[in-house]
Amino acid sequence: MRLDRHDTKATDVAKKFLTEEGRTRLMAELDDLKTVQRPGIIKRIHEAKEFGELNEGNESDEVRNEQAFIEGRIMMLERLLRDAEVVSVHSGDTVNIGSTVRVRSGSAEREYTIVGTDEIDLLDGKISNESPLGEALVGRRIGESVSVKTPRGMNMHEILEIS
Repeated sequence: MRLDRHDTKATDVAKKFLTEEGRTRLMAELDDLKTVQRPGIIKRIHEAKEFGELNEGNESDEVRNEQAFIEGRIMMLERLLRDAEVVSVHSGDTVNIGSTVRVRSGSAEREYTIVGTDEIDLLDGKISNESPLGEALVGRRIGESVSVKTPRGMNMHEILEIS
């Protein structure tokens, strides 16, 4: 699937995008929450009830908070996986979600993969299509330059490669 530059603007702000890799990772997390984490917390609650520890304060609050977090995360992941649009990684000549882009800013070269907001991993070079740089890059081609406002001022990024 190809997305045009306007497809990720404010008009589609509620739309979520996932790469196939991100979808797979989130499905594995959901499976772990449902098959390991949820049963584990239910067991802890059951054991605490048996020993009358559930009403004794901190442990009780901690277990209930953990259960609430797990249930909330399950609901959020189910909704995201149901509603998100999965985009195919492509090797076209235009930057889209799923593209890996090598850019030069000054004398430094960096590589970024454009992903949906739920897949951001800055340490791995994965930036959101909604971030200032990601938004500026989407829809651009090799050889084009984009200007991005940062806390230090404007930065120019020249697109060197798209894969």
